[in-house]
Amino acid sequence: MQQDAIEIQVVTSLSMVAQSDWDSCACPEIDSGNDPRALDPFTTHRFLWALESSGSVGEATGWQPYFLLAFQNKILIGCTPMYLKSHSQGEYIFDHSFAEAYHRAGGQYYPKLQIAVPFTPVTGRRFLLKPGYEVEASQALIKGALQFAANNKLSSLHATFCTQKEAKAGESLGLLSRTTQQFHWENPGYESFDGFLSALSSRKRKNIRKERAQANQFGGEIEMLTGAQIEPHHWDAFWRFYQDTGARKWGTPYLTRAFFDAAQDSLRDEILLIMAKRDGLYVAGAMNFIGRDCLYGRYWGCIEDYPCLHFELCYYRAIDFAIKHNLARVEAGAQGAHKLARGYIPAETHSLHWAADKGFHEAIAQYLIAEKKAVTEDIEIMTKFGPFRKTTADIAE
Repeated sequence: MQQDAIEIQVVTSLSMVAQSDWDSCACPEIDSGNDPRALDPFTTHRFLWALESSGSVGEATGWQPYFLLAFQNKILIGCTPMYLKSHSQGEYIFDHSFAEAYHRAGGQYYPKLQIAVPFTPVTGRRFLLKPGYEVEASQALIKGALQFAANNKLSSLHATFCTQKEAKAGESLGLLSRTTQQFHWENPGYESFDGFLSALSSRKRKNIRKERAQANQFGGEIEMLTGAQIEPHHWDAFWRFYQDTGARKWGTPYLTRAFFDAAQDSLRDEILLIMAKRDGLYVAGAMNFIGRDCLYGRYWGCIEDYPCLHFELCYYRAIDFAIKHNLARVEAGAQGAHKLARGYIPAETHSLHWAADKGFHEAIAQYLIAEKKAVTEDIEIMTKFGPFRKTTADIAE
């Protein structure tokens, strides 16, 4: 029996898509169980709308939103968040070398098309599919994104932090798959933080205990806040932390102050704030998002510097929370080989790339082959010399 044709539409604001329709593709698991949290909290309508409505994305930011929609019989069966980019900032799987080579060859690399969650180096589905329509909707969205890029004479298309399954599907349609890596903490079922420590080598175990003891001597208290425990004054403090980090790392913060107001209104049930207070003043904090099976560390900042407090708030308290809430892993963001010594292990991340110019597309393909080999070797080496004990002799203190 012939299937009805799939219609592709592109809209320029998420306000033009009903939340229930978008989330039926982005987080259908919520309707099929008792857990109100999404597997991926970053592709929900409420998160992407918080970015847009707060002005964190938009034409002036270099992240101009376009949302690709696939309909069959007037039912939304798939959707994709796309952004027209005038730079390569805030992506974390960077293509600066692509842009430089393209410009050297006399081409205009920007604008380009980015399928991504802005400022969010977290693996998740980028082609959001209604259950029962996975095959046809996936192909329609990938082809639709390619057609949009071609119709608008864009240099390239990129889908960053997609799943490995999506990377393979994209390859079958002519896109190039790229492999990079992050550090994730995995939970095989630890009953306590001490249970996690017992799996580490003696030297790493002692170092973590030393760092935790030093961090907790900063002269104050640490609060773990989520849901209704988070109040507007917590965002006032966290905004100061975020501004400090943003100014040092990126020149200007990516998120606006209004984003944190939107977080208070619609996202706080999915947020864990870990805040350090001294003499009645919040001096440092870490912001995490809580998925159905993962805790995602997103932002850290401070207005006073204390030894090892960053490790305590961003890594050790996150691990402790994950163990207590039976979460399978903690993802602490991009980069940071120093995480290896703190129990985080290397994990592959994936992206898809396409260039309109055939010669440039082939040059990228050759580069990605060599890069993948190097990344695979790095992961093997770091895993081999990771923090976990190798023999029973390491158990002794």
